[in-house]
Amino acid sequence: MAKENRAYKDGVFCDLYYSDETAEKNLLELYNGLFDMNLQDTSLIRRIRLEDVLFKNMKNDVAFSVGDRRIILSEHQSTVNPNMPLRMLMYIAREYEKLMPVEARYSGSECQLMAPSFLVFYNGEADQPKEQVLKLSDTFVEQCGQNGKLELEVRVININKDKRHEILEKCSTLRQYSEFVEKTRQFGGDKSKLEKAVKECIKADILADYLERKSKEVVNMLMAEYDYEMDIAVHSREAEMRGEAKGREQKLIQLVVKKLKKSYTVAQIADALEETEEEIRQIAEIAWKYAPEYDEDKILTEVINTRKV
Repeated sequence: MAKENRAYKDGVFCDLYYSDETAEKNLLELYNGLFDMNLQDTSLIRRIRLEDVLFKNMKNDVAFSVGDRRIILSEHQSTVNPNMPLRMLMYIAREYEKLMPVEARYSGSECQLMAPSFLVFYNGEADQPKEQVLKLSDTFVEQCGQNGKLELEVRVININKDKRHEILEKCSTLRQYSEFVEKTRQFGGDKSKLEKAVKECIKADILADYLERKSKEVVNMLMAEYDYEMDIAVHSREAEMRGEAKGREQKLIQLVVKKLKKSYTVAQIADALEETEEEIRQIAEIAWKYAPEYDEDKILTEVINTRKV
């Protein structure tokens, strides 16, 4: 397969199951393990590069088809993302669009589609069940009812060694990948420590052939993955803090409105709010929308003046 020009970086999982010279063999082994098959012909495997449906600079998704019967969309994650069914829906829609020519979609004959499977291989550090299913319908604000239904289920398999999922017994490469991740975690994200972890894995016959061929590349991929996960963690915490601040603001607004409705004085309201003048101004401005019978300028002036005492 021709090498692609990509603006993103492959993670080790994606390299192992998509880009490496052993990828087709690894994918066939994975397919056999997932579906209790014993296929031997790697020519049945066709690797598919998914187009990004959300911006990411790290690739750890793997998609492939087996013959003309099944298409498998999978992703490796260190966190469980509840939006995976939506992402998978967008992925599969794009793949079907590419597979089916326009004339076929509008012909009188039924389109024959490859059956899809949606998988997430999880091996993060947070405790997760051995296996779980994420459903698209769980995100609906209202259920579809009788006027058409839409569902997509993503099977989330925990490949951490302690969960002892059956797939690890059936798929040697996936088991060794899980052991490899566990070993790199023990050594940490420092480059010299990761290099040592790779050597330890080779010595323990964990992905030994792969690591011997690509040890330098693997270390660089691991460094990029650690940086990416750190970046995601920071953005996640920032979003969480914004959510906390918004919730705090809403509670303060409710308090202001409640006190206004009970005819408390502005001074009493100010005493109840341990906020800066700017925060009080913002809260009072929003509260004014809920209590228009009070004079806005008076609220702002008295609240701010009270805080200066």
